[in-house]
Amino acid sequence: MTESLDSERMACWRAYIESSQRLFTQIEDDLRADSELSFADYHVLVLLSEAPGQRRRMGELAGRLVFSPSRLTYQITTMQKRGLVARQSCAEDGRGSEAVLTAAGLLALREAAPHHLRSVRAHLMDDLDDAEVACLTRVFERLGRRLRADRDASSTHSE
Repeated sequence: MTESLDSERMACWRAYIESSQRLFTQIEDDLRADSELSFADYHVLVLLSEAPGQRRRMGELAGRLVFSPSRLTYQITTMQKRGLVARQSCAEDGRGSEAVLTAAGLLALREAAPHHLRSVRAHLMDDLDDAEVACLTRVFERLGRRLRADRDASSTHSE
């Protein structure tokens, strides 16, 4: 019984990952075609726009994006050349560096957001077949049950 559950769970996650990768590629292509931003560019700009003073320490930014420090440095350098972000010493203590959103970066983000949202909606609606929708539904239902159980268990322990 456990083996069949495990194999079903693995099949669901495999289908989820494969469909997510396909959707990500299509959304990335659409976003780049509409706004010349990559998916990573877009998310860097979103995180910077949500930060106080529109700046974040590079380490915090890497953690929020699940980028390696070298990947983030490359990303920021590329965006810096395009005038979307700047890099400065940390204002608080002068140690390390921060990524700072520029006016051009904010404008690029504002222009890209509607294209990105439309692309995400279109691909989620159009590009998943019935089996993928069913698989994703099962994955999210199980995840929801697991999160509720974890929350209930943690609230029981804290009382």
